[in-house]
Amino acid sequence: MQGIKDSQLIKLASYIDGNWVDSADRFTVVNPANQQVVAEVANAGCDETQAAIVAAKKALPAWSKKSANERAALMRKWFNLMMQHQDDLGRILTLEQGKPLAEAKGEIAYGAAFIDWFAEEGKRVYGDTIPAPASDKRIIVIKQPVGVVASITPWNFPNAMIARKAAAALAAGCTFVARPSPSTPLSALAMAELAERAGIPAGVFNIVVGEDAAGMGKVLTQHPDVAKFTFTGSTAVGKILLAQCATSVKKVSMELGGNAPFIVFDDADIDAAVQGALVSKYRNAGQTCVCTNRILVQSKVAAEFTEKFSAAVAGLQVGDGLSEGVTVGPMISKTAVDDVLKLVDVTVASGATVIAGGGRSELGESFLAPMIVTGVTNEMALARNEIFGPVTPIISFDDEAQALALANDTEYGLAAYFYARDIGRIFRVAEGLEYGMVGVNEGIISNAAAPFGGVKQSGNGREGSKYGLDDYLEIKYLCLGGLDK
Repeated sequence: MQGIKDSQLIKLASYIDGNWVDSADRFTVVNPANQQVVAEVANAGCDETQAAIVAAKKALPAWSKKSANERAALMRKWFNLMMQHQDDLGRILTLEQGKPLAEAKGEIAYGAAFIDWFAEEGKRVYGDTIPAPASDKRIIVIKQPVGVVASITPWNFPNAMIARKAAAALAAGCTFVARPSPSTPLSALAMAELAERAGIPAGVFNIVVGEDAAGMGKVLTQHPDVAKFTFTGSTAVGKILLAQCATSVKKVSMELGGNAPFIVFDDADIDAAVQGALVSKYRNAGQTCVCTNRILVQSKVAAEFTEKFSAAVAGLQVGDGLSEGVTVGPMISKTAVDDVLKLVDVTVASGATVIAGGGRSELGESFLAPMIVTGVTNEMALARNEIFGPVTPIISFDDEAQALALANDTEYGLAAYFYARDIGRIFRVAEGLEYGMVGVNEGIISNAAAPFGGVKQSGNGREGSKYGLDDYLEIKYLCLGGLDK
């Protein structure tokens, strides 16, 4: 952990009720770039998870009764501390997750932006009055915090995934229990340290880190004191957690898998499309739920786009995320690389061709050189599955109707992208894509002010924006009678 200026940001135990809860049982956090042990962290389990929920329940009345301005003031301090420590937080993130340092520091700013946004948006939780059916009655609608919120988040964005959930929850007056991935717990624990420094009261924001995914998940989804559960991860795991939440009928939001199409029409600015596809696909080594999964190119411009895109991909620099100039870091593990290469092998066996990239990189077992595969059809493995790695299949299409049919031919519906200039086409395609988010002539779409979320088997609920706050609020109807006496 050399290079971290503030050593107090390095925490090795769960944060529960304002205390760092240690344990003799430890698990290791490994740097995916070199397989070296970054830290050994106390391995919490079901008991600690229950204790965190109890602490959140205890802290809920006082936190929910604070005014929106009071909560906002504390959250603004938290935001400021995250930005003041952006360099250290970014370095911690790169060490445990692998992404290039510039990307990691960008994630810190992105995550902090949600704390900043919701600190202010919490002041705008408006109710309503409704004309009553009789003169002696009044109908009032108010919004109140849902209660204790539990979350499970993945390793690919270990800061931002927690920040955009916790920020909305705390702004709404809820208390929060997070279980980050054991692959990347250090970023979450550093956030807790800064929350404490900001004055967030004990029990309001809790982080439980441990390897018992199934056991801890059951506690978070089935505990009667958890009113809301929120998850970011795979669709397969999301379905299991959703079923577990049903036992106590919790409020649930799910941000699940994706299979994002990136469509290039023949009227597009090809150079702009190349750059948009490059950042959308290869950011975080392709390990993002909204990254381009397959590129659909109109046949008239397929050769031009493929040539220019291949040249751009050749310019990417693969390496340790802490090395200067690196644009693509390692994948999270050797197993992740193996899984991606299996999809490539099956697709090639079906008739596709690898035109760029040579598979596993010589840099180490977790590195995969960016690849491009042509001759792909929508039925092949790379097109049907979420790749979650730096491999791009390119599919050709003839007309707009075929592009939409190919793009929508999936059970997923998180994000989609397309490049075009004709205004009629832009509206037709944007409205015809069965996705929760659409980037039009833009490859990066996420920001705190916009609603993030999908349709179909990509989940439910929204994060960010004014709509994201509603997921942490309950609507209460008040009927006042006897007012004519």
